[in-house]
Amino acid sequence: MSDFTLHDKDSAPSASKELLKASEKDSGMIPNLHGVMAESPELLEAYQTLHKLFMKSSFNNDQTTVVWQAINVEHKCHYCVPAHTAIAKSMDVSDEIIDALRKEEPLPSHELEELRDFTLKVVRSRGQVTDDDLETFYKAGYTKKNVLEVILAVGQKVMSNYTNHIAETPLDKPFEKFRWEK
Repeated sequence: MSDFTLHDKDSAPSASKELLKASEKDSGMIPNLHGVMAESPELLEAYQTLHKLFMKSSFNNDQTTVVWQAINVEHKCHYCVPAHTAIAKSMDVSDEIIDALRKEEPLPSHELEELRDFTLKVVRSRGQVTDDDLETFYKAGYTKKNVLEVILAVGQKVMSNYTNHIAETPLDKPFEKFRWEK
């Protein structure tokens, strides 16, 4: 059983208080993940920064969701799959894409399937993809910039997925309806 504190703006270390205020401003709440991460202001700040940077990537909403959820599902993250389901819905990603990612079923386009496949190759090989993997990714219309953006997302999701595994982060009420188990 985890004994990590789920911090709020009052209990958080002083260096995390402003970060939690920013979380609340951006999300309308302080997600439990951020409450746990607040124990380490450095981790919370790094996570928030990587999230903002990945949101500025060249991927569209469908592609962003594919990358995030491919990693979340691969890492069996009980918290991030439901959280990113809610985020995907807020980004107007279709239920067809959301459900296919959650169930590990085929995606509706070759382009999205290649993106998921490449993302999983990066995760599973710990970045040691082959030249053939890269060539297949490029033939699907992706670029070297996209390769590096996938790596950015992996860094972000490792922070959250691993934190959730270790801290056993409880789901926030808005994410409960999207509860998921591999």
